[in-house]
Amino acid sequence: MSIRHGLLALLTRGPRYGYQLRAEFETATGGAWPLNIGQVYTTLGRLERDGLAVRGAEDAEGRHVYAVTDAGRAEAARWFASPVGRADRPRDELAVKLALALTGSGVDVRAVVQAQRASTLATMRDLTRRKLGVAEPAQALVLDAQIFQAEAEIRWLDHCERSLR
Repeated sequence: MSIRHGLLALLTRGPRYGYQLRAEFETATGGAWPLNIGQVYTTLGRLERDGLAVRGAEDAEGRHVYAVTDAGRAEAARWFASPVGRADRPRDELAVKLALALTGSGVDVRAVVQAQRASTLATMRDLTRRKLGVAEPAQALVLDAQIFQAEAEIRWLDHCERSLR
């Protein structure tokens, strides 16, 4: 997901200033993707440049409110309607790490797998604990996705270990 589309989606709910967008983005994602305020304002500048958002007048506190344009609303709708392809996701560093460990000399691949398993299990426990205190459905969905990804990683690590025997 791009920050661009996330901010556009939030702007379709109504005009917002940068700090509101940052807070709402982090709340909606349960803090899974923290944003730097500089990223927010840089992205808003690009949305404005591309005709997807407009910057309003400065308020009494010196903040500019941004609003989505019709083109921005259409872009957000296109984004929501489009599936996310596997190629659009970041590279899997763990898969690359294990592949290189297998081809490298002197690397204990089983130790690499075990260290990753311990870390992933700890992450899964932390995510499950965090989910217990969440009442917001959007945050719960993000945490569920992270828990399911951790579970899938554990299954894949089990597969890797079986393959090494």
